[in-house]
Amino acid sequence: MQNASHEQTQTSTHRHEQVVPLIGAGPGNPELMTIKGQRLLAGAEVVVYAGSLIPKAVLDMAAPGAQLHDSAKMTLEQIVDVIVAAVGAGKRVVRLASGDPTIFGAAAEQSEALAQAGIRLETVPGVSSFTAAAAALGQELTIPEICQTVILTRAAGRTPMPENEKLREMAAHRAGIILFLSAALAADVQRDLIDGGYSPDTPIAIAYRVTWPDERIVRGRLGDLAEILRCEKITKTALILVGEFVRERGGRSKHTRSRLYDPTFSHEYRKASV
Repeated sequence: MQNASHEQTQTSTHRHEQVVPLIGAGPGNPELMTIKGQRLLAGAEVVVYAGSLIPKAVLDMAAPGAQLHDSAKMTLEQIVDVIVAAVGAGKRVVRLASGDPTIFGAAAEQSEALAQAGIRLETVPGVSSFTAAAAALGQELTIPEICQTVILTRAAGRTPMPENEKLREMAAHRAGIILFLSAALAADVQRDLIDGGYSPDTPIAIAYRVTWPDERIVRGRLGDLAEILRCEKITKTALILVGEFVRERGGRSKHTRSRLYDPTFSHEYRKASV
């Protein structure tokens, strides 16, 4: 009887829980937003969106007359107040994040704050800028025998890094590294990665506002990173990609291919033909 009562309480609580979609808008190009995200946004009456990181073309997908709230000008408490009030008024609400909301967003704190008001944020994944950058470069992030590990991280700035995630320590792996939120700290990034084990000749790429109309892709070497960013006048909305996976195909010292399509390799679906 106690178990039945407990299950009934859980069901009842879940039934009255309000759900607000947390939508990843993608890296910028509106065509890179998921169909589910577009559908939910098109039905929204209230949209809380991530400031200059969301282009107008994406916001135009919202229902005509929808209330738009730029969260860049708001505190967490103000964001929560807007969502709670709109849900309480019976309006369809979406929280619109840039890229994918699970990577360098603020989803956890918003989810916890809204949960206290009986509102659950339901994540709708989006295309992250790091995969869009790889597409713009025309390169694979994980290349057999060259790079099978990619670290997504950032330099320590006004928000400190956990003690065991300092950039210099990450560099010791010499895996592929993609840095978010670090363009303004290029000199620190360059110093820490080289001191941590990367050669100054390690290839790099800078992806600025990837998939936006003013997208820029700049290639170079790690030893010139700070100077490149200074000359290009790039201080924000850019990713820094570091590692041998960034090297252009014609510049690689050895040819590699996956075993999956190798004629000398057998697997569950195909026998070796050579």
